[in-house]
Amino acid sequence: MAVPQPPDDDGRIAQNVMHFARLLRAAGLRVGTGHTLDAIAALETVGLARRDDVYWTLHAIFISRHEQTVLFDQAFHMFWRNLDLLRRMMNMALPDEQAGPGMERQETAMRRLAEALMRQQPPRELETRQELESDQRFTFSADEILQTKDFEQMSQAELALARAALSRMRMDATEVPTRRYRVSSSGQRSDARASMRASLKAGGAVIALRHKIRRTRLPALVVLCDISGSMSQYSRLFLQFLHAVTNDRDRVYSFVFGTRLTNITRHLRDKDVDRALSRIGADVADWAGGTRIGACLGDFNRNWSRRVLGQGATVILVTDGLDRAAGEGLAPEIERLHKSCRRLIWLNPLLRYDGFEPKSLGIRAILPHVDEFRPVHNLNSLTDLADALGKPATRTGPTPWQKWESAA
Repeated sequence: MAVPQPPDDDGRIAQNVMHFARLLRAAGLRVGTGHTLDAIAALETVGLARRDDVYWTLHAIFISRHEQTVLFDQAFHMFWRNLDLLRRMMNMALPDEQAGPGMERQETAMRRLAEALMRQQPPRELETRQELESDQRFTFSADEILQTKDFEQMSQAELALARAALSRMRMDATEVPTRRYRVSSSGQRSDARASMRASLKAGGAVIALRHKIRRTRLPALVVLCDISGSMSQYSRLFLQFLHAVTNDRDRVYSFVFGTRLTNITRHLRDKDVDRALSRIGADVADWAGGTRIGACLGDFNRNWSRRVLGQGATVILVTDGLDRAAGEGLAPEIERLHKSCRRLIWLNPLLRYDGFEPKSLGIRAILPHVDEFRPVHNLNSLTDLADALGKPATRTGPTPWQKWESAA
């Protein structure tokens, strides 16, 4: 099998780095033109004398999350002519009847790189077709595996299936009473104005009582989504889910934040999800950067809360709580946000770990002011969220995070 090779290293650093960035992008990492230019400038400064210097220089430029290190490590050694590892990569792209549902992170990284390489090869015609037979009695279906698989561990094909599933997802919501009333024959409250109007038809001799009941409507849904480097993969798929929700009901207001707050409500109302996400990417300047949760929530409280949090809105905060400012100014802003809404739900991908503890100052500042604390790392977690939003908010006994609140 022919394997694409990088250009010969005759001083053309830019071409080598460009091809390496393309491989990382094809494997699923968020690598843009700015990262490539920074990497070229950094290598010109560090030099190419030592392999370790090149490795850690490119690692510092291209990697924003610890979970991406495995994928970067495999890509680096493969790209810079580690033939043994490259042979393993290509074998991962072939069918394996012994592959189980519990794929490790390293194996997933190798499959992503293998897929990236295979997309660069022209299709080949197979002369013979072999029939693979395997016992499927004690295996899981592909749909069941996809529902429980972490977004960060999905291959490119699985991510495409997850996006399609999210676009079909719908959410039932419970209507809440408003301050206004409407005429109803079964109402328990009399409507004096409607009764007087009805009595005019009889010349005022008979007053027929009319009744009214309180109007209900779906509460407004406000979403504040973290798009920093540590949340990039989860935020992209959550925006896919949010697009389906926005086009399924009214009064959905969406904001993303990293180092600044950006209103993306208008973009998500576009019926075409690809066009909507493309416009969001062009409009948001701080994607996959740092995080200033306190400052961004303060911006929302000052400029947007009075506009979108009326009539008992439900607020969904999507973030891992890792704040570049170490939680500075976060506590009063999250407290104000909690007091301004009917229900505050915090979605945190770190909650998928059994040993999760609120060690970050940002997490400790947010915990006392949330009504619900949920994970957001796979399709099942988003399905559970949709079900929870379709039911009235209830608290039954101590919640899991109250133990952490007391410990903090």
